[in-house]
Amino acid sequence: MNTQDNDPREALVWAALKTVSFPGMTRDIVSFGFVREVAVFDEDGSATAAVKLKVNTHNPGVGDTLRAATEEALVALKDISRARVSVEVVAPVKPEAAQQKAIAADPSLLKGIKYVVAIASGKGGVGKSTVASNLAVRLAQMGHSVGLMDADIYGPSVPLMFGIEARPRVIDEKLLPFEKHGVRVMSLGFVLDVDTPVIWRGPMVMKAIEQLLGDVAWGELDFLLVDLPPGTGDAQLTLTQKVPLSGALIVSTPQDVALIDARKGLAMFRKVNVPVLGMVENMSGFACPKCGEVSYIFKQDGARHTAEVLDCRFLGGIPLDPAIVRGGDDGVPVVAADPDGAHALAFGKIAEAMIEEVAKEAKKRPSFQIL
Repeated sequence: MNTQDNDPREALVWAALKTVSFPGMTRDIVSFGFVREVAVFDEDGSATAAVKLKVNTHNPGVGDTLRAATEEALVALKDISRARVSVEVVAPVKPEAAQQKAIAADPSLLKGIKYVVAIASGKGGVGKSTVASNLAVRLAQMGHSVGLMDADIYGPSVPLMFGIEARPRVIDEKLLPFEKHGVRVMSLGFVLDVDTPVIWRGPMVMKAIEQLLGDVAWGELDFLLVDLPPGTGDAQLTLTQKVPLSGALIVSTPQDVALIDARKGLAMFRKVNVPVLGMVENMSGFACPKCGEVSYIFKQDGARHTAEVLDCRFLGGIPLDPAIVRGGDDGVPVVAADPDGAHALAFGKIAEAMIEEVAKEAKKRPSFQIL
């Protein structure tokens, strides 16, 4: 793009270009960055303004409209007699289309696994990994073969929750998942130092997810639960495009600040045609160990009401309890530590409801069963 200090008349041209709005919008073509070159020169004794525009739009007719409007604005200038305007129209590539092409579905991934369920949340700190870990153990206790993939790239917590500090073995160029409490577990946290921050851009995150999917010897499983990072970013997009998800389970706490983000996460899965199996409310209430009275620290029934509004199933609530916290910190999920306790029963009800929803979706969409 030419600067405006070669010819004083160029400043007048630039000022005129700022009066030309993009069709249907109030912003001008200069602020949009569509003006690529400006020049003023004398030709046959008359001042001619030459302008080159490059416009990103899916509407090819915009080029003719802009050319006419720009020429009209230029010839209206006192010091300009003629205008030569060239317009290059380029159809922009949608980011979604580019990413989908880059991470096209791979039918060879996760063969031998019946159902892949994403455990997601819109917001961090709602106990998503705690729910994923205990739910995986409970499914195993119910007789299912289960895997848990910790895809929370930026904050993998599954190694701590399962009390695993070793490095995974590699056989035939495949990582062998650890097996504990009846669950096969793999996490990026097994190959990174505990205090090493993950500072990765999108392509590296996508590659890491692909490796967790394709370079791990999961074997045959009934369920593979995928503990996703919070939000709706590259990890979620990669997973939804790489494998046919059987569904997504949304975890939230009851208060509005968490539910706002949970709604966004739910909407994202529906937008990419992934069934939402339902919502789980974590930290739903605290029962006093002395008197038994329940206090709703983070509000009451927020996730239940949100599920009703969004037309999805409320799968159940998990209380706020020190035993659940201790289980996560000690590497023994509360369901494994006390399989007959009230918490295990709560996770059991959620597991049963999730299985029912997965079965419903599998009937409607047989392709979501990988086997």
